[in-house]
Amino acid sequence: PTVNQIKPQQTVTVSQSFQGQTTPLPTVPPYRCGAWTSNNAPNAFSTINVLARLTKNVMGVEGATAIAVAHFRSGDVTLDQQIKSDKGGMVSFTLPLQGRQPQGTPATIDVSFTVGGTTVNCSQAFFTPQ
Repeated sequence: PTVNQIKPQQTVTVSQSFQGQTTPLPTVPPYRCGAWTSNNAPNAFSTINVLARLTKNVMGVEGATAIAVAHFRSGDVTLDQQIKSDKGGMVSFTLPLQGRQPQGTPATIDVSFTVGGTTVNCSQAFFTPQ
């Protein structure tokens, strides 16, 4: 019978200088915000709420001014309200859909806060009319 011998593999050596290198930790921005809708699959003619929260070092930011812009297939709609955030950093906008977005077509909403001369853009909220 024939025996196949295994060939030795190369040895990999990691140098001490490489092991001593460190990667800096990413910094967390002091202000963070997120936005979402009260219903992400509403009827095309219903009214939904757009909610957002602003935090600074994980605590809610009170008194920041928020604005929201809904992006429909037919064009953008700036929500009329300019709302100040409550103690928890929360705001809520009312958005009547009025059939402006076709069923099954996702729409997005941008929310931003202004606090102390700084503008903070939230993650986009979205919904898809059913």
